[in-house]
Amino acid sequence: MATVRFFTRTITKDKNALVPIYVRLRAGRKIDVCCKTDILVKPESWSNDTQQARQRAEIFKYQEDGEDQQGARRFNTRIDGLRGRIELAVMDTPQSDITPEWLTVVIDKYWHPEKYAINLFNYITNFIKSSETRPNAKTGKPVSYKMRREYEATFTHLKEYCQNADYWKEPARFVDFRDIDLNFYSSFTSYLQSKQLAVNTIGKKIQTLKIFLNASKEEGLNHYEGYKSKKFVAISEDADTIALNEKELTAIYELDLNDNQRLDKVRDLFLLGCWTGCRFSDLSQIQPENIKEGLLHIRQQKTGHKVVIPLHPVVTAIINKYNGNLPEPISNQKMNDYLKEVAEAAKINETVHKQMTKGGVTVSKAHKKFKLVTTHCARRSFATNLYNQGMPTLSIMAVTGHKTEEAFLRYIKITPEEHAKKLQSVWDNRHLKVV
Repeated sequence: MATVRFFTRTITKDKNALVPIYVRLRAGRKIDVCCKTDILVKPESWSNDTQQARQRAEIFKYQEDGEDQQGARRFNTRIDGLRGRIELAVMDTPQSDITPEWLTVVIDKYWHPEKYAINLFNYITNFIKSSETRPNAKTGKPVSYKMRREYEATFTHLKEYCQNADYWKEPARFVDFRDIDLNFYSSFTSYLQSKQLAVNTIGKKIQTLKIFLNASKEEGLNHYEGYKSKKFVAISEDADTIALNEKELTAIYELDLNDNQRLDKVRDLFLLGCWTGCRFSDLSQIQPENIKEGLLHIRQQKTGHKVVIPLHPVVTAIINKYNGNLPEPISNQKMNDYLKEVAEAAKINETVHKQMTKGGVTVSKAHKKFKLVTTHCARRSFATNLYNQGMPTLSIMAVTGHKTEEAFLRYIKITPEEHAKKLQSVWDNRHLKVV
């Protein structure tokens, strides 16, 4: 059986000095741990023998958690309560886990239960922290840095929202599991719109919030289901992004960049993505050992799916150029900046209009096409060009990883003129005749 004793072990000449009360826990032959509490008393006011405050003091004063307190009865009640809490904790804990650090936490939980209560905010905090080592359920690999950054961004927006009284019609408040319902959804979405975030960005924040809520639900910590309403949706709109056609890719390939190694390497990595459909994060897997009989075998980092891709002549030429040791990818941000320089040098100057909804308002802006070129254009160009060539949709999806044809068709970028030409090609091949 566990024995818990409280004592002071500091004797000072100053009778008014405050000294800490210590706790000593013994259980069996193996457990004998000691730690300091946050309670300070005058040495003469405490009895190690009776384990209580001495009653002879007319006014018993002490400090608890840095605050002045008084009253022997209240003090003794707190001590007895802490003793009971420690004894219960010992019963629920394996002996090997009982350490001074463990005892310190037990005491802290008794003084500050609010710090250890499970609520939405501290759950998200722990969720983000554990994501650094928690494996992705699909791939078995740690959650990517990009996803962890999305977790943090969503949590930041949620905390800022809670400090904005305009959306509560009352002073800033704390949001917990029970508050996440359709009223919250409407208010939080409105707040994100006021930040001039794009529709898809807002949808991503809602989607990420639901990741937190679903995880807490699975762990039995969230007993509320307001967020499961069909109206609690991650809003989205078709991304008005671009794809590069084969003529534009050829112009990029034929650029003479021998005097600019920085852009030369970026150009080559980008073209590898355009002709393999690989994500930026998968380019490092294009190694000689991954190539067998003219086919590239890789396992996608994002999905964990294994894909097999035939080597386009441009891909083979680039691999040979570097003797199989491709340049190390640089940061996504720098890659995107340099790609715009490459595309401008290739004279990809067509004017395109990009439409986006921000703050609830849909706007359209004209851009030179080279300014819109990013690493993600590579996969989109790969899928779009193959689709235009008549490649079966399911075959392309086997590489891109799209699960439904509907999602795939939203992903590719086909202009009205290209749709018309594709239809004309079908008619021509069927030799339709006007009677």
